[in-house]
Amino acid sequence: MESLLTPSSESARRLEILRAGLAGQRLDGALLLQAVDVLWVSGTRQNAALWVPVEGEPLLLVRKSLERARAESPLPRVVPFPASRDLGGVLGPSRRLGLTLDTVPVAVQQFWTRALPGVEWSDVSGLVRQSRSVKSPWELERMRETARLLSGVFREVPSFLRPGMREVDLAAEIEVRMRRAGNEGSPRVRGFNQEFFMGLAIAGGAATAASYFDGPVTGRGLSPSSPVGASLDVIGRDVPVLLDYTAIQGGYVTDMSRIAVCGRLAPEIERAFRVARDIQEELASALSPGAVPSQLFAVAQRRADEAGLGDRFMGPPGAQARFVGHGIGLELDELPVLAPGFDAPMLLGQTVAIEPKFVFPGKGAVGIENTWAVGERGGERLTALPDDLIVVNAA
Repeated sequence: MESLLTPSSESARRLEILRAGLAGQRLDGALLLQAVDVLWVSGTRQNAALWVPVEGEPLLLVRKSLERARAESPLPRVVPFPASRDLGGVLGPSRRLGLTLDTVPVAVQQFWTRALPGVEWSDVSGLVRQSRSVKSPWELERMRETARLLSGVFREVPSFLRPGMREVDLAAEIEVRMRRAGNEGSPRVRGFNQEFFMGLAIAGGAATAASYFDGPVTGRGLSPSSPVGASLDVIGRDVPVLLDYTAIQGGYVTDMSRIAVCGRLAPEIERAFRVARDIQEELASALSPGAVPSQLFAVAQRRADEAGLGDRFMGPPGAQARFVGHGIGLELDELPVLAPGFDAPMLLGQTVAIEPKFVFPGKGAVGIENTWAVGERGGERLTALPDDLIVVNAA
């Protein structure tokens, strides 16, 4: 538990980065209201609002639990949330304030507008997300620990994967092992109306079903209300079994995919798996400061097209995801995104899950995914598990 508490040096570093950005936008300060943004600076995920002035000490206003927030946060000023009529006096005369409008509901913004008459809001969503995207050595070590948990569970898959078991039973075997190893649960997702469970254990034709989640492979799920992930379908012989899971410790997420098979893959599917691995290696070697995310996506798409697999790249035809990698950290969908339109050069210490995948309608999905850190000489791999096909004897 002690190693998962945010050190005061980490909180101070993050405050310095955030304040510099706020000053650059000529703001008096920012109100962080989204829980993960508050956690990033304060070190606690309690029900709280964080006031960050450009000058002066930050103030964590806690609704519940004040006791836990004081025990977990390195910030010196952790106080009960005051009555709304007193908020103006607590925050002072600041008038140009930042708010993450990508996540804060209109009703919440209206509450704060009433509490702070005359306030002028400015959207600092991009600033906060960009600031969070660069991980410190302390954060990278948290992610390595999480990756070790995930890799350890994946190594156990050959001991329980068998043809004839249902997708949901395979998922349950993985997920109970994850929890016993200390996994905190499902990853946090910033995108509006996006939800994700721990991961996907899906096989054959069921793995090729299209659904709402913004990813290349989603699975059929169990019902229209939960149309993602494992289904009740039985896993057959000689079909690709896609294992795409996240793990979380101390709030930090890593993401990894492997392909298993009970028997042998068809030659065309095994070839696509090799192409996915080659694309991953080419992109990972380019993860250095200054690399442009949109250009890396273009490289991946070109390689898929050259292999004759462009129409199956990152999803079934007509339902393809327009990215090949996503930032990851305290949330599953952070910056940077390896996708068209993302042209800001990458920075040292950013973390990215690279996931080239191919979908063969009615037959299955294959690919690879690992979590990487942007390094001086290319990507530093955090999920240290071999990329080999997991082969289970189907006899």
